[in-house]
Amino acid sequence: MFSTGITRLLGIKYPIILGSMHWITDAKLSSSVSNAGGLGIISSARFKDGDELREEIRKAKQLTDKPLGVNISLNRATALGPNTEFIQAVIEERIPVVETSGVRSPEEVIYPLHAAGIKVIHKVTSIKHAIKAEQCGADAVEIVGFANGGNVGMDDVSTIVLVPRAKDVLKIPIIAGGGIADARGFMAALVLGAEGVVVGTRFMATIESPVHFKFKQWLLDSQENQTVLVQRSIRNTHRTLINDAVRQVLKMEERGAELEELRPWISGEKYRGCIIEGRLQEGMAYCGQAVGLINDIPSVSTVVDSFIKGAREIGERLIAMGLLMPS
Repeated sequence: MFSTGITRLLGIKYPIILGSMHWITDAKLSSSVSNAGGLGIISSARFKDGDELREEIRKAKQLTDKPLGVNISLNRATALGPNTEFIQAVIEERIPVVETSGVRSPEEVIYPLHAAGIKVIHKVTSIKHAIKAEQCGADAVEIVGFANGGNVGMDDVSTIVLVPRAKDVLKIPIIAGGGIADARGFMAALVLGAEGVVVGTRFMATIESPVHFKFKQWLLDSQENQTVLVQRSIRNTHRTLINDAVRQVLKMEERGAELEELRPWISGEKYRGCIIEGRLQEGMAYCGQAVGLINDIPSVSTVVDSFIKGAREIGERLIAMGLLMPS
């Protein structure tokens, strides 16, 4: 049995959280992670209003009776719907957990969510922002390092450094992310001081994921050194696989292009075309360095089971080495 600050806080069996990914973390994938014992997160950013989000939540509830979460983006540049409506929807649908992310402080949304009895996890890429989230009243923080897919922040610090630093300065539970795709990364995060992990790229490559089969095959064919960072010039650094759209953005950034010129290439619709619809050269192909650890397309439950079984095997190996005492 796993018991950490995160399993107790969220009422889940295993401290494994689905990383919110625009267009990808839908009702089917999120409910599958919850059914497997983790916490599924539905991304709200693709919905235009609270009614659309409410419909997706209800779809998920038909697929699981386990806890579910919803991500609310605090990034003015990318959020597609009014957050006030999203907050109202999660309150009315009795969602127990909200994950917030983006450039703004979560302070503005924590009060109404807490008033409704909802736990708030804030996702950050730096110690500075983790401290701010705790001061604002977040119940836990997800801190993601440089190997992360999608938004990696501006500091280029690895998970292996961020997590113990966060543990040294925070009182609330820490969830580690960035480069975690198997039991080894899971156990390493716990040893570093995390009480759970957030996993994105590994869950992209599962049977239940809505990612196009062409993109899933691309994940299988890719190695850890085949991603690049884009959008750094506009202080919105993201990690992605390399395609024609990414090459074009890198060229534009090199000559000093600003957001308005880059926007058509980095838009959410282009990203959807690439990852969900299989037009692999069309948009950003966000993906973490953990892609180098992925060599199959299993079910979500198989992934979660492999984390737990593998963690126990690692524990047994450490006991045999004399580094842990048997219980």
